[in-house]
Amino acid sequence: MQPTAEKNLDGYGTAPIDWRRVDAVIRSDITQAPDTGGPNRHTSWLATTNADGSQHVMPVGALWVEDAYYFTSGPGTVKSRNVVNDPRCVITIATHEFDLVIEGEAVKVTDQDELERVAREFGEGEWHPEVRDGAFFAEFSAPSAGPPPWHVYRVHPKTIYALGTTEPYGATRWEF
Repeated sequence: MQPTAEKNLDGYGTAPIDWRRVDAVIRSDITQAPDTGGPNRHTSWLATTNADGSQHVMPVGALWVEDAYYFTSGPGTVKSRNVVNDPRCVITIATHEFDLVIEGEAVKVTDQDELERVAREFGEGEWHPEVRDGAFFAEFSAPSAGPPPWHVYRVHPKTIYALGTTEPYGATRWEF
């Protein structure tokens, strides 16, 4: 995945952040385990829009696979209902090097091969979902996911912001 446009957002004279650094962080194993991220761990937050136009933000288990973020959510949760009505969403993650903001649209994954591939990627961590009837099932999931089955959503980035949290800092936006 390569950006089609870049804009330096830093107002202090810092050079744009090199996309290759951000891409390497996104593609790395970003875990939510304690003491693995900033400030004490990485948490992915999903922002969606409620039917009345107000915002809804919840933590989610998100995973980068190839060129998209994937997250899971039970069909009865507010976030799932929201992305059905308005797929525009934002995923944010604080990492050691950057605070990341990923804007895109959530698309429910129904392709069996894609579901199996994403389940295998999630299975490389501590969560081992299995695919049944177009959804994930497992012994447990995050409390914010609701009860199983869990639908899988893909978010291809339209815009990514990186705000440096370590030297040389900086703030940059990329369009895709």
